[in-house]
Amino acid sequence: MKTPLLTALCALTILSRPLAAHDANQEMANAASALIAALNSDQKAKAAFEFQDAQRSDWHFIPRPRKGLPIKEMTHEQRLLAHALLSTGLSHSGYGKAVSIMSLEAVLAELEKTRVGGPARDPELYFVSIFGTPGGATPWGWRMEGHHLSLNFTVAGDESPSMTPSFFGTNPGEIRQGPRVGLRVLAKEEELGRALVKSLNDSQRKTAILSAEAPKDILNDPKRNDPTQPEGLSQELMTPDQKAILQRLIREYLGRHRPDVASEEWAKLEKLGPEKIHFAWAGGLEKGQPHYYRVQAGRFVLEYDNTQNDANHVHSMWRDFDHDFGADLLKDHYQKAHSK
Repeated sequence: MKTPLLTALCALTILSRPLAAHDANQEMANAASALIAALNSDQKAKAAFEFQDAQRSDWHFIPRPRKGLPIKEMTHEQRLLAHALLSTGLSHSGYGKAVSIMSLEAVLAELEKTRVGGPARDPELYFVSIFGTPGGATPWGWRMEGHHLSLNFTVAGDESPSMTPSFFGTNPGEIRQGPRVGLRVLAKEEELGRALVKSLNDSQRKTAILSAEAPKDILNDPKRNDPTQPEGLSQELMTPDQKAILQRLIREYLGRHRPDVASEEWAKLEKLGPEKIHFAWAGGLEKGQPHYYRVQAGRFVLEYDNTQNDANHVHSMWRDFDHDFGADLLKDHYQKAHSK
């Protein structure tokens, strides 16, 4: 007889054929259903919400009280199923970054062990929330969230799932003492941004660099319902080498998520044309100096800020204000339902 865990893992087996949009939806539904089936009634009451619950859009990346079911309150079997769900939304590299971010809570706990008060630092205080009924005919969604990690997914109809807002942060940005010294979970996000701004000539920098001082945090934060305006240097005015760096930077953000859907997001961005994509920088150009950058094409925004803790505390985010929480998917879904 198969154990519940073996049955669930069998249901999550990835077929060796190219993935289509409905495969992403089905994989997420299978994983979410397997996790729900393994929970007791009290755990389900914490993890499960109505799809229309306001909690679905109440996201943040700070250490704060949260609803949902924390990993801390799961059995070993349930934790594996929660990670199976997480893996359906991310690439291999994205999953590695996500769990490494969780692990940094233990590093912070050690660094702050003499501190009185302040937030709890615990690698198990990451919460799973499931909104609606996975795999049914009606829209549903799920989230994994805690300090410096907010991953939000929405499924509606046969279209690819929405994967924004998506936030990855690290504190410390670079571990500077202890057995993990030198680890930089979001190193590529920092280095590619810096490589691009330092490749610009004087004329390009005058357009791309908005200020000698970086903002204290990202600007398109959870409180913002409309995006910033595109600023800085248009991709159209970059050299081929600079365009290649910018493309690598964009792909780094999109590539934290499952590859099939990320590829579709990249294709949509390419259709906008190079004149629509802008790169803006603020702050110092050297490592260790507070700095900020933004890549924006209309309502599509990638944003990075590293100013806190002597520029060793990274916030990075992908938002699409038309696609966040599946806004466009839901509009299309309800229009089709109404027409029937």
